[in-house]
Amino acid sequence: MTYYVYIMTNKSDSVLYIGTTRNLEHRVWEHKHKKIPGFTSRYNVIKLVYYEEFSLAMEAVAREKQLKNWHREWKMNLIKSLNPSFTDLADGWDA
Repeated sequence: MTYYVYIMTNKSDSVLYIGTTRNLEHRVWEHKHKKIPGFTSRYNVIKLVYYEEFSLAMEAVAREKQLKNWHREWKMNLIKSLNPSFTDLADGWDA
C-alpha cells in the first residue's frame, strides 16, 4: 500500500493545503471538483504542487503533521525545490 502526503494550492498560489491520502489521483479529483465542503472548496484549492510517497500510514501522518507545523516560507521552499514553477502535477490525470 502506498500513502501520500500532498500539498495543493489555488491559482494564485496564495493558499497552501497539506493532506494525506491512500489514493492521490482520486483525492486530487475531489479537491478539483469541490466534492468535500470546507477549506479547500472555500479557497478554491485545485492545484497539486507537491507530494511524497510512503509505505506506512504512520510515516505519512507524521510527515503531514511535521509539514503543517512548518513556517509558510519553509513549505514554499520545499515546493520550489522540486516544482519551481508551481506547475499542477495532476495536469492530464483522468481520475
